[in-house]
Amino acid sequence: MSSISRGETWLALLSQNAPRLAGLCPSVQVADADLNGENVRYIAVVPDENNHFPRAANGEVGLLEGWTLAKVLQETIAADAQAERKRPIVAVIDVPSQAYGRREEAFGIHQALAASAAAWAQARLAGHPIVGLIVGKAMSGAFLAHGYQANRLIAFNDPGVVIHAMGQASAARITLRSVDALMALASTVPPMAYDVKNYQTLGLLDELLNIARPDAPDDQAKQQVTEALIRAIEDARNGDPSLQHRLRGENRRSSSLVRERMRALW
Repeated sequence: MSSISRGETWLALLSQNAPRLAGLCPSVQVADADLNGENVRYIAVVPDENNHFPRAANGEVGLLEGWTLAKVLQETIAADAQAERKRPIVAVIDVPSQAYGRREEAFGIHQALAASAAAWAQARLAGHPIVGLIVGKAMSGAFLAHGYQANRLIAFNDPGVVIHAMGQASAARITLRSVDALMALASTVPPMAYDVKNYQTLGLLDELLNIARPDAPDDQAKQQVTEALIRAIEDARNGDPSLQHRLRGENRRSSSLVRERMRALW
């Protein structure tokens, strides 16, 4: 039985329980609400125990979710095409994985997730300030398809927040290690680490928030996150729409050097 996810909790709180956009699959929830005097669109992928594709029942991003996210974003871009000031979009992120399954592979989950990732990037480049709010898990292809393309990323500094390409058990199998051995190695290699503070050193997070009770937030927590969103939206609106700022992290020097040398050669 699916329970209320952090993504659902924070979508409801930040959107002030605004009505959900109709006509979408149940696992993609979209709500529009006022933030600091302007309309903001909040988008979350949530569990749906009756999902047509069982592999996506627990909040995973699968075929329906990828195509639906792309649809919502493309429609948002089109609706604001003539607007001088594009509306902000907040991706509320709590996604445990992409949906693994034979049917997903057969029906082209790679295309569905690529369509979503591309739509997020198109919205950002079209001038929409995009903020990714990581309230729970942000794992593998699910994160790439939902939120990774944001202008700014905010995460909760909490053990329930995990940002990684692969779960611990899967990574242990791939690297031919036990989970304990993997975690010991990960503690010395920031890109392999599972805690959000190590992830922050990669330069991808713009802000890390200490939220007292992220599963049962109070008004103070809501205010704290709301203020962070306002800062991030303003920063995104006034900044470079590319993601070049992510290369400024203390552990991204090699990435920057590789890019410099590639530009020099080509």
